[in-house]
Amino acid sequence: MKKGAFLFVCIAASTLPGCVQVSAPDKPIVINLNIAIRQEVLYRLDQASKQVIEENSEIF
Repeated sequence: MKKGAFLFVCIAASTLPGCVQVSAPDKPIVINLNIAIRQEVLYRLDQASKQVIEENSEIF
């Protein structure tokens, strides 16, 4: 039984074409990336930091 199955697989494999052809598409591939980037920077200063900034406003 095993020899018959092996023989069948060999015959079936021999009927398959041996060459695979790959060709480039006629039109270019278009990838649409609809990405929305939103960035928020939040900062909180304590009262002492606010006073330092106000006292040294020429630095900032």
